[in-house]
Amino acid sequence: MPLFETVKDMGHEQVLFCHGKNPPIKAIIAIHNTSLGPAMGATRLYPYVSEEDALTDVLRLSRGMTYKAACANIPMGGGKAVIIAHPQQKTPELLKAYAGFINNLNGQFITGQDINLTPEDVRVIREQTKYVVGGEEKSGGPAPITALGVFLGIKAAVQAHWQSRELQGLKVAIQGLGNVGKNVCRYLHEHKIKLYVSDVDPAKTAEMQQLFNATVVSNQEIYSQDVDIFAPCALGGIINQQTIPQLKAKIIAGAANNQLADEKTHSQMLTEKGITYCPDYVINAGGLINVYNEMIGYEDTKVMQQVHQIYDTLLTIFDIAKRKNITTNEAAQQLAEYRIINTKKKPNYQ
Repeated sequence: MPLFETVKDMGHEQVLFCHGKNPPIKAIIAIHNTSLGPAMGATRLYPYVSEEDALTDVLRLSRGMTYKAACANIPMGGGKAVIIAHPQQKTPELLKAYAGFINNLNGQFITGQDINLTPEDVRVIREQTKYVVGGEEKSGGPAPITALGVFLGIKAAVQAHWQSRELQGLKVAIQGLGNVGKNVCRYLHEHKIKLYVSDVDPAKTAEMQQLFNATVVSNQEIYSQDVDIFAPCALGGIINQQTIPQLKAKIIAGAANNQLADEKTHSQMLTEKGITYCPDYVINAGGLINVYNEMIGYEDTKVMQQVHQIYDTLLTIFDIAKRKNITTNEAAQQLAEYRIINTKKKPNYQ
């Protein structure tokens, strides 16, 4: 990967490589854009196959956070961080060492929990830096709010694709049953939607089968289910050359980040196949909304109002895509960039 060229092309302001020996730590912090305010983005601890894979992930995720904040009208910039490690290697000492890197940025980057980090880990990080959110688990943590945003996004996509508000009787395939995926299942089941689920953990699929009468399918078969909607709620890169031909769903609406392996190519393929794609950083913005409000002073009514705006934002994106004859991915980027340019920068959070 041509490092400086890639960073320039994606528009990042800073990319920091963090390394320590005692304890051993490798981390990357990517600050994409601070036009609207300090960069905010969670930290992911993951055993990447290669350092290049870690860099690619953090660059795409941090750019997605910029667009996520702009589309959600949250006055923050976009950033993201990854710690390259196995979950078994996570220790308080490693987390505190990582917190030192965050603290050295003096508020340019505010982080929280992502894959393999917990609210307890956030509290450990907070011992060393104040620039972290997500430890108080307001409203039960970010997962229920993120799932609510996904549910509202599904409603918007149904309205746009079929000009209908009726959800009962629809079939949805959900890939990934973590905290967000399980809550998405709950919302859909409450509206009498038939569920098809997959996960690498058999205990999680068994739970959804027991609670919501979900049909369990294999991780390989989830793409080809004869359903109306496909909801990716696991890792990214799963919408690609191999999976798109398998899809029978007419809507993709899920919580996973970086769902498109190649944004330009695969968003165009989906459009040509007549599939309505909900850009991931728009539909999954509930988590950002939750932790941002935790930082400024949590008010349930305000959070709910902001989350419900996801519905209207997606309808705007679908309309832009239709009028301009572009993909929904391009439409979302255009909307985000317009808001970034036309919004005053907010003060630093010290």
